[in-house]
Amino acid sequence: MLDWKVGAFKAQLTVTTQAPIDPKFAPAHQKAPRVEVYWKAVTYKTVIGYVLLALAIVSAGLYLAKPDLYQVLIKKLMEKASDPENGSVAADQRHAKFVNLDGKVQVKKVSSVQWVEADYRTVLDKGDLVQTGSEANARITFADGTIYTVKPDTLVTVEENTTESNKPTSVAVRISTGQVDLVTPNFSSPDSKAAVSTEDANAQLRSNSRMAVKNDREKKESEIVVSAGSAQVQRGAEKIDLAPREKITIPNGGPIQKSNVLGPPELVAPLNLAPIVVENPKTSPVRFEWNPVQDAVSYTLRISTTAMFTKTVKEAPVRGTAVEITGLDPGDYFWNVTATDGKKQTSEVSENFKFTLVAQGKAQAMLLEIDATQLHGHVVEIVGHTEPGAALIVNGQSVPNVAPDGAFRHFTEPLDPGQHTISVIGSNRRGGTAMKQVPIVVPK
Repeated sequence: MLDWKVGAFKAQLTVTTQAPIDPKFAPAHQKAPRVEVYWKAVTYKTVIGYVLLALAIVSAGLYLAKPDLYQVLIKKLMEKASDPENGSVAADQRHAKFVNLDGKVQVKKVSSVQWVEADYRTVLDKGDLVQTGSEANARITFADGTIYTVKPDTLVTVEENTTESNKPTSVAVRISTGQVDLVTPNFSSPDSKAAVSTEDANAQLRSNSRMAVKNDREKKESEIVVSAGSAQVQRGAEKIDLAPREKITIPNGGPIQKSNVLGPPELVAPLNLAPIVVENPKTSPVRFEWNPVQDAVSYTLRISTTAMFTKTVKEAPVRGTAVEITGLDPGDYFWNVTATDGKKQTSEVSENFKFTLVAQGKAQAMLLEIDATQLHGHVVEIVGHTEPGAALIVNGQSVPNVAPDGAFRHFTEPLDPGQHTISVIGSNRRGGTAMKQVPIVVPK
């Protein structure tokens, strides 16, 4: 029997089914079974109405129980709906990343037991380990603009990476062995901090400062030198403030020793990551210049094709604060300067600057166009197109991925607030070169 009801109408239907007759038995002994089926029709509108009613009840209960949580959830949903890509971009920018790799550099993620080779796509989180080989170094940039340079034979751990928007930032690494240099930007918050810790001491570097920290396991001591800005070192309850050209030595278990050192020179020209385009690089002079250092009587200029200075192409003693060098081939170069006083004491090495020497193409020009630029916090995205097979350099950094049709997309290193000029240099297989420059203003 079938029974259904639609609107105000109701009907009943009885369906009789008969099983096949077994020839061994008489028809009189066979019974005809019946199957009765009942159903009720429900429209889609009714189902949707019940679902919406349930959601409304849950939302009202959440709002009454946790009004703050309710508002946060609604805000996040609206942000995702308005800009679905913004969340992924912001999350990526909160990671620390490598901006320079030279030699063998390995990383062990906090969730892994294996060491892997580091590359420019590797991102670093709290708890990750970074290890450099005997002829290697790595430069790591955090989202707040702090740069850590990991020297050879060094093992460090990313201890902290708190870089939330509109809040004080806090980044830190721990040195198990080796040396780390760090440079801080102009922090947006006075409560922001960048730190390096050793076995029994912690050094916090303030805004616009530069510091070198070394942990020597064989000597069982640590050394901290501030070359610019200021820092504070703490061991237990003892705190010591450091100014420029001050150094402290921290023996394990012994008293802290403080002394003055010769400050490193501040480099002036060529500017860091600057392109130098000349007609004949081999004969064209390149002028190097730096600021004088108090008590220094001479300087030593070094030029290398590697950031680690494992391949030095020029080392020149200089009496003054400027010199012109010739004989350099086209390519990427790094340079630094040390100062020496009358007592033959040598300063720490200055910051390494990089420049690119490019030969102006004579035969043919090449295609190079910048289609768009996009600012993501302190990082600039450059989108453009060039010739297939061309090589590109953006602010001294090679563009690793140029599409077969010549399209490219590149993200710069984090830039300090203010006016910047992004230089894009290209070279093709015919010997042609091109350069485009884009002005960018990074807000505070």
